[in-house]
Amino acid sequence: MGGETDAVARMLIDEHQRGVRFRPFAAAMGITDLRLAYEVQRSYVGLQMRDRRTTPVGYKVGLTSPRMQAMCKIDRPVAGVVLDDRVHQSGAVVEARDYGRVGLEFELAVRLGRDLCGDAALDLAAAAQAVDSIAVSVEIVDDRHCDYATLDVLSLVADNSWNAGVVLGAWHVPVANPESLEGAMSVDGNARDHGSGRDVLGHPYNSVLWVAQHLAETNDKLGAGDIVMTGNWVTTKFPDASSTYRFEVQGLGAVELSVRN
Repeated sequence: MGGETDAVARMLIDEHQRGVRFRPFAAAMGITDLRLAYEVQRSYVGLQMRDRRTTPVGYKVGLTSPRMQAMCKIDRPVAGVVLDDRVHQSGAVVEARDYGRVGLEFELAVRLGRDLCGDAALDLAAAAQAVDSIAVSVEIVDDRHCDYATLDVLSLVADNSWNAGVVLGAWHVPVANPESLEGAMSVDGNARDHGSGRDVLGHPYNSVLWVAQHLAETNDKLGAGDIVMTGNWVTTKFPDASSTYRFEVQGLGAVELSVRN
């Protein structure tokens, strides 16, 4: 796609800066398949890296649960790049005005202790062995007031799968059977939703496996130290008032984020 890829990436930078509402654009811009959508994503992320002097720290995997796929009417996972200037620690405060529309997703983050290359032999056990640490986390997304009835996967992917940051709790030694973990999220101390590790492709480390295979398609790999946001345990929450969100997972503690409207 060449220069057209860069043109779409520049359009995305401009729309985010001007606060333009998200509307599907893939068909109009000649993005006809996922390969081209991820090419645009790489160009878009590259412009952000240049403009903000930031670097990648890992990846997000989205649409990993039936609930999220139903919400977005997309039946497959998607990947995006997490940049270091958008990594926050538990207790962070973010301003809603800094986003088109801020959304919060409640997840298990993993950090790799060694490189992980996707190939036909890679399996869940190998992905699990590469995980060095895990943490309760929140992904910040920016859907720019998308009308979900019109959303298409190619436009979503091109826009870096809407990643706008992450909030990390304390890192812990990986636990056995993370798919059996239960988590609860609350708003200002009031319980709102709950889920489990099984809600993420059946096992959170399946997201690690999936993104390793995804990167292998462009001769890339997960590297030691990379973070993978494995996917939302509940459904995306959209703060409509200043509130504090908490996500607690048994045995791993909690992560908190306050949003000011």
